[in-house]
Amino acid sequence: MRGASRRQVLKGGVMAAAGAALTGTPALVLGRRAFAAEPAKPAEIIVRAWGGVWVEALDKGVSQSFTEATGIRVRHDLTEDNEIQPKIWAAVAQKRVPPIHVNWDTSTNATKSALRGVTEDLSDLSNLPQLLPVAKPVGLEGWPIVNTYSYVYVLAYRTEAFPDGAPKSWTVMLDPKFKGRVALYNDGIGFHPAAQVAGGGKVSDIPANMEPAWAFIRKLKAQQPLLGEDPDFTNWFQQGEIDVACTIISNAREAKQNGIKVNWTVPEEGAKVDTDALWVPKGLPESELYWAKQYVNHAISKGAQQTWTEKLGLPGVQPGLTPPADLAGDPAYPTTPEDFARLISVPTPVLVEHEREWFQTFKEIMQG
Repeated sequence: MRGASRRQVLKGGVMAAAGAALTGTPALVLGRRAFAAEPAKPAEIIVRAWGGVWVEALDKGVSQSFTEATGIRVRHDLTEDNEIQPKIWAAVAQKRVPPIHVNWDTSTNATKSALRGVTEDLSDLSNLPQLLPVAKPVGLEGWPIVNTYSYVYVLAYRTEAFPDGAPKSWTVMLDPKFKGRVALYNDGIGFHPAAQVAGGGKVSDIPANMEPAWAFIRKLKAQQPLLGEDPDFTNWFQQGEIDVACTIISNAREAKQNGIKVNWTVPEEGAKVDTDALWVPKGLPESELYWAKQYVNHAISKGAQQTWTEKLGLPGVQPGLTPPADLAGDPAYPTTPEDFARLISVPTPVLVEHEREWFQTFKEIMQG
């Protein structure tokens, strides 16, 4: 925050865009505060997003209603999160305007940016006090980022390949009959902790001794797995190219909703649970900064969260959201302490320190 007047405006605004979009009466809601105190509106704001069902969900749940309430067009930039990160860092360091207004990011990458000092303070957003504890970033002071939902890296599988029911263990990926029909993210994200346990190691040994994970992944390399990004998993299942995959539940669920015979499970070793976040980079013009923050505030409002996270099939950070009918009670849709106890949670500070090294080791194994 750079001035008391903006701080007062944000606290008093209660996010006009969110309220307007959810009540359907934007003129009335916007009229609750002094329009003269509201900065000029840019023609558009740019929000970085992932492709496929991810950007579709963001557009339906957040961006369209934000535009409806404010008149500000939202453009989605589909540059991968790891690719845009150095561009934002460089822009802030060189005191240039950053390439986007809002970054939808993994919480790990978002934390790295916060520790680097390139994120704006979000502590004045009016919807923050309503959120569940999982929304608060771990290992950081204040609110340089805000977590927006939880998600699980499930073992997704083609049901016709498993006539006897869901596979019980991640070790099914090593079955010779699935050679060339296994899929992972191209840096192994989400899989390292599961591989650690499947390889005979312990979660408590992370990060001091990851050799069980690397030993398991070396065995898995012989299976010639397909490596890709979020949209690839949905496409691979829809094209019948894979039988098993470690992917975020949203990708498998989208394929299932498209009529493909796909399901998912949390194996006996557990599955990694994580969060994604939103943040605003430093260096934006004052009016654009204001509206970028309003977009984030809208994204964490109850109405936007309900639509956005329901389409993704993920538990949001607003209390009282209604889970999708097909996911109620699913262990891959954690909402209770018991649900989270079945999953593998690696502290964000550990991921910040070691994840890049894990990505590199995974790639070296797969390329070796």
